[in-house]
Amino acid sequence: MTLTDLLTWPLFAIADQPVTVVEAIGFVTGALCVLAVARQSIWNWPLGLVNNAAFFALFLGVGLYADATLQVVFAALSVYGWINWHRRRVGGIRLPIRRAGRVEVVLGLVAAVVATVAVALLLAAETDSAVPWPDAFVLAFSLLATWGQARKLIEQWWVWIAVDVVSVPLYLVKGLWLTALLYTGFLALCVWGLRGWTRELRAQRAAYAGHGMDAPSDPVDVEAGTEHTRAAAVRA
Repeated sequence: MTLTDLLTWPLFAIADQPVTVVEAIGFVTGALCVLAVARQSIWNWPLGLVNNAAFFALFLGVGLYADATLQVVFAALSVYGWINWHRRRVGGIRLPIRRAGRVEVVLGLVAAVVATVAVALLLAAETDSAVPWPDAFVLAFSLLATWGQARKLIEQWWVWIAVDVVSVPLYLVKGLWLTALLYTGFLALCVWGLRGWTRELRAQRAAYAGHGMDAPSDPVDVEAGTEHTRAAAVRA
């Protein structure tokens, strides 16, 4: 038995749709990854890399070409996020949650919309994809959300929620019932993660206010704010 045969081996069926080994791996690692993100655990990044490999094989096999390509880019962004989170933990200080600046929001949304249109047109013209527009939306906005996740922007949760809402019916159409169930769970975890990050952001702001400082709103302010908070703690 080859590795491909093993990964595509049907384990069980949901609504007469077979669930393969690779889909099951994607389900487990995906759920653990989102749970780790919600808990701000750095382990979300290596779990995400395993999930990317599983979903790359899965999506390629069912003709979701944009989603398959997305996994490759996810992997690159995961390495960036892993390094970024780890670098900020040096000295025991965790990368703080923050809100996206106005420029970040506008540029991010414009880039995601343009990418959605471009990828959808490409898929419609150059592949046999039956669902180019939702496939392209998931690709573009997932990249936007992952970039926000790497920088710990709280708005990333809202983008992930939109992605999950589109993904669930998309995967049902493709017969990926376990993956559709996973993304339904993702949706619930995103709401939970958003609430948790919102509470921590408020706590961060209270801590900055206690030292007579405004909460950081951009990467430069985050660096400066971290140094000021460390200095204040030493003085205390």
